Amino acid sequence: MAFILLSMLCLILLGVGLLIGLSVKSETTEPEISNSLETEVSSLTTESSTELIVEVDEPVASVAEAVAPSVVRIDTATGTGSGIIYDKGGMVVTNAHVVQGVEWVEIQLADGTRSTGIVLGSDPNVDIAIVQVQGNFVFKQATFALLESVRVGQLAVAIGSPFGLEQSVTAGIVSAVNRAVPSLNIEDGSRTIVEMIQTDAPINPGNSGGALVDRQGRVVGMNTLIRTDGTVEGNLGVGFAIPTDTIFLVTERIVNGESLENGFLGISGQNPTIGRAGALIIDVVPESPAYESGLEAGDLIIGIDGSPILGMSELAARIRLSSPGTIVEIKVIRNGEQLTFAVTLGTL
Repeated sequence: MAFILLSMLCLILLGVGLLIGLSVKSETTEPEISNSLETEVSSLTTESSTELIVEVDEPVASVAEAVAPSVVRIDTATGTGSGIIYDKGGMVVTNAHVVQGVEWVEIQLADGTRSTGIVLGSDPNVDIAIVQVQGNFVFKQATFALLESVRVGQLAVAIGSPFGLEQSVTAGIVSAVNRAVPSLNIEDGSRTIVEMIQTDAPINPGNSGGALVDRQGRVVGMNTLIRTDGTVEGNLGVGFAIPTDTIFLVTERIVNGESLENGFLGISGQNPTIGRAGALIIDVVPESPAYESGLEAGDLIIGIDGSPILGMSELAARIRLSSPGTIVEIKVIRNGEQLTFAVTLGTL
């Protein structure tokens, strides 16, 4: 009997030991299990995890969902680009270099629908073109925002067709605004300057004509070009987009059949080597608009139409974007005194 009781006592103690051992094992291995891929995947199906995902802020995903239907792919015999639906009638804005040398293009909407488009016109100096999509479709017009709403450091989402991969989405920030970017007229090769938004959102060949979008899902610019080191063709984090303000201005000129000639001021100048930023006038062309308005060599131009001018490139970009006959107010510093001149631009 004593032997039997002793045996039962050993079994009880062994059972307690096994239970304690299982509990300890469970406590020590639980963190490893919670970090495993299997548990992460399965947790997505739980009710509490679903609520958590809904609460997580995903601004890029939200922007992509809202704006992607307004971005199209454009194919020509020479390559692929992108475009932004400008109005509900199927007018698309894109870069002039995307449709260079062609009258008709192929258009692919966000849902895969394919159609043709006719090039209505372009401004090679600013690199903007307008295409009209053919066919009765429901077009999702993009929502636009002017440059005054854009801040350096804000979210920037690029949507387009890099390397023919339509509806591709990348994200970064706005690196700079009012960046005067030298480029070439795509038709005659002449030098031109356009003020653009700089971004580090990855932009590659095929993104041209696509949308640069803010956190609210508003198009703030049209992706146009990238800066490279001459050896790497891909993105190095320095991309440029034409601001919406410029898109509006040039598009309305094209649609209304207005002149696309550049304004002419009639000065030569440089950036100051020391002191206040601006455009320092070195010479004034005789009988030019600048001459007739009273501008003189030595004047430091610091503003135009209420906007600051930080250098010659900015001044050139502003003047070139203005049509001949436009009256602009130019603020200068002359001998320490601020003066304002009303100048009627001529034809370049």
